[in-house]
Amino acid sequence: MPLATPPELDDEPGRARSLARHYPRGLRIDAHSHTWAQVLYAVSGVMWVEVEREALVVPPQRAVWLPPGAQHAIHMLSDVEMRNLYLHERDSRHLSASCEVFEINGLLRELITSLAERTREDDDAWLAAAWRLATIELAHAPRSTLRIPLPDASDRRLATLCRAVIDNPSAEMSFEHHAAAVGASVRTLARLFTRELGMGFAEWRRQVQLAVAVSRLAEGQPVSAVARMLGYLPSSFSDMFRRELGMPPSEFRPAGTLGFTREAQAAS
Repeated sequence: MPLATPPELDDEPGRARSLARHYPRGLRIDAHSHTWAQVLYAVSGVMWVEVEREALVVPPQRAVWLPPGAQHAIHMLSDVEMRNLYLHERDSRHLSASCEVFEINGLLRELITSLAERTREDDDAWLAAAWRLATIELAHAPRSTLRIPLPDASDRRLATLCRAVIDNPSAEMSFEHHAAAVGASVRTLARLFTRELGMGFAEWRRQVQLAVAVSRLAEGQPVSAVARMLGYLPSSFSDMFRRELGMPPSEFRPAGTLGFTREAQAAS
């Protein structure tokens, strides 16, 4: 399937672009970049985005800001309704020069979806005002800290182990089992985790588990089912989720309802 090529990304500033498209579960878009900055957003569905040696799980409560030239790859964890915005470099200099994940509020959601679904035949004054407001909201949107560091390709053993955990993050598979599968000692891999990823195996896998859990909860899956999929008892999973994110998983809203419940926001 062809890449998600944005429409008519020429060198003309002041004429922002947008894209509305459906992608099926399981589709992978290989690493690529754009000459324009991009707001990568799914109004429904969950994406796994890899960018700048980080993995980001992106449910409808979040979007990704990609500055011009940022290499990124996307894996659709569910059916995805994509709504992307594209800004010329000269129109996005007031925004971050680094990739960021930001939280989507109701206003920003409506701005992104409306801009992505309108055509150039729509009212120019409205479009210009909506684009200006969208860039203001993007600059002030809260940033997310749930980001998973990824290794480079310099050590095949570490890269293979990390990919295996991403594909199967269950706590039932031990570090020793993973080490044996890639043909390295636990001591060697522990040293590589600390040096390359800045944390130990258990902490790194927990970040993967939290990201996967958020994506499953965003789809409306029951907490108990998500806990079992990750190799936890429901009570242990809830304790871990609350300890790491400051709120119980039961307070996370499914996709389409935007964010956490009022009780969870108060808890955080």
